[in-house]
Order: sequence, then structure tokens, then C-alpha cells
Amino acid sequence: MIKYNLKCHNEHEFESWFSNSKEFDKLNKKNLLECIYCSSRTIDKSIMSPMVSNSIKKQDEQIKFTDKTTKHERQKLLELRKFIEKNFDYVGKDFSKKVREVYYDKKNKKAIYGTTTPKEREELSEEGIDLFSIPWVNKDN
Repeated sequence: MIKYNLKCHNEHEFESWFSNSKEFDKLNKKNLLECIYCSSRTIDKSIMSPMVSNSIKKQDEQIKFTDKTTKHERQKLLELRKFIEKNFDYVGKDFSKKVREVYYDKKNKKAIYGTTTPKEREELSEEGIDLFSIPWVNKDN
């Protein structure tokens, strides 16, 4: 496993893990990587410092810490997903249409969630409609 610091064309920085160094290149070439903040698919590796360890014991401690942290973060994302599913209406791929209906009808305070394409997201942004993307963690994994 290798962790890279990533940066989108909007200068958002975030981290991601890959199974090996070639995996990033393969996924990026297929346009499968996405900024966690703005959903941009123009992603580059940013400058990162390598992790150097002088003992196997320290490496084992780091792995245990990382596994524990990852499980904790995954649990928080699952709780967020559960909250959204309970309190928001799922509109699926009709999100762009439905969010405009909510945005332009000032009396409508309906909370919705769904999916958009990068193009739809850009159009909504140009209209002044701010969206928030979250990592959608699979419940079964």
C-alpha cells in the first residue's frame, strides 16, 4: 500500500491510498479519481515526503494505528450516510433537476441527495447553487 497526497485542478489537496505506485497512474488515466471537495477529475500527485522507519516494530505500530484510524473514519462516514438516508429524500440521477426546483422555490426547504455528472455540477455552480460532496461508503464493505 502507498499513500499519495493528491491535488485537483482547483488546488484542493487530499490523501488517498493505492495498492501500489502504478495503481494511481492506471486509475487516473481511466479518469476514475475524483476530488473529495469539488468532484474534479483532473487529479495530480502533489509533493509528498516518504515514510521511513527504522524498525519492524514501528511499522507494525503504524499499521495498527492506520487500521484503527481507518475503521474509525469509515464508521463516521457510515453514520453520516445513515443520517442522510434518514433525513433527506433520495432523487438519484434527477438531482440536478430536483435541486433547481428546491433552490428556485424559496418556500421549499426540502432536503435532497443524489448524483450529478461533473458537467451538471459545473452548471449548478454557475447558477450559484452550492453543493457538498461526501465519500459514499458502501455499507457492506
